Amino acid sequence: MKRILLAIAASLVFSGAVADPLILPMRERAAIIDRWLATRVQTILPELMRRTEIDMWVIISREYNEDPVLRTFLPSTWQSARRTTILVITDPGNGEPLETLAVARYDVGETFKAAWDKERDGEQWAHLAKLIEARDPKRIGLNFSEIYAHADGISQTEFRLFHDALPERLHDRVVSAENLAVGWLETRTPEEMAIYPQIVRIAHEILAEGLSDAVIQPGITTTTDVQWWYRDRIRELKLTTWFHPSVSIARADQPETDMSEWALKRYDDEVIQPGDLLHVDFGITYLRLNTDTQQHAYVLKPGETDAPEELRAALAAGNRLQDILTGNFKTGRTGNDILARSLAQARKEGITPSIYTHPIGFHGHAAGSTIGMWDQQGGVPGDGDYPMNPNTAYSIELYAESEIPSWGKAVRIQLEEDAFFDGEKVTYIDGRQKELHLIPRVPPVQ
Repeated sequence: MKRILLAIAASLVFSGAVADPLILPMRERAAIIDRWLATRVQTILPELMRRTEIDMWVIISREYNEDPVLRTFLPSTWQSARRTTILVITDPGNGEPLETLAVARYDVGETFKAAWDKERDGEQWAHLAKLIEARDPKRIGLNFSEIYAHADGISQTEFRLFHDALPERLHDRVVSAENLAVGWLETRTPEEMAIYPQIVRIAHEILAEGLSDAVIQPGITTTTDVQWWYRDRIRELKLTTWFHPSVSIARADQPETDMSEWALKRYDDEVIQPGDLLHVDFGITYLRLNTDTQQHAYVLKPGETDAPEELRAALAAGNRLQDILTGNFKTGRTGNDILARSLAQARKEGITPSIYTHPIGFHGHAAGSTIGMWDQQGGVPGDGDYPMNPNTAYSIELYAESEIPSWGKAVRIQLEEDAFFDGEKVTYIDGRQKELHLIPRVPPVQ
């Protein structure tokens, strides 16, 4: 019976009851990705190399063991590196354009021209060393990092082969490209930000669709049903996700749990009932950019036309915590500093807070300034010490805990919305949740 009801609900959604968002065909997506890449290399990369004082960046990957950074330099038609793919980016200085070479059998897209022919140039590593020596860089950046996995893409084998080929006089010029890699990954361009709102809007629409009576039949549908509905719906729209969605329940007769217990139970299979407060954590990947959203829905009891006022007040407390956090964003301020200021301000206002905000962009949990983790509210060593930069995007992720007198316990309103920091102010990329989704939707008064 449950399967039949879900099939009927799905047929209503797919038959046009809910319109599909505009999703580009793969060929058009590829053209956008390649155009963005060319623009990024021409505009933001020179500034980043000069900011980090690295005049040569060498990115090395073997097929199927890709450096996370290298994947963001691959053209749209490449699914992975080929054999050993080596990119060499050189800043000649004096305001001249960057030189972008591929020490590989093939051009790597339009940006990186092949600079090695095995029959003509001999062994690949030796030829790489010759190219480096001829350019005589002052600082050679490689992707190794103790802090960021995103910037730690060179393998031990690749590092050894590179080190052995490089002339000894250049060994002390090799430095970590950590800050360059993070800067490259975290910086958003105007072209990206023109489309990012639509990407987040698509995610919001899918999330809301799942939190409706087109998908959920109280008393029958389970949280696991909704999780897998999201996975199917994403595929139906020819999109992908970077993590499995979670759907969880808070209700009056449940015992209180801490965040550690909740994290273990968030994928439990439970039947959704009237009076439940639902929580969804959901994200998509489109045009190489990611979203990450957490929102809540309330399942109406018979006779109700809105969620209880105490739950609506709890959501308002969560919105206020968002405002406190984003109000503390400032260029050059570290994530740990922002965290400490925001927690102190929230507690002063009577909010019980937890903040665990992260950058977003080419990765869901992306590189940049980390502002707390749910189990590290005293600060995050390393990536929490990284300063905030302009033109960066963040998932504003947090919870405010509020007492719900009719339930006899506290409830955590766990929110997550994607936002953009331009260096002066924070704006939500496609707005944020300020009202609970209602199941079923209440029609407007005629």
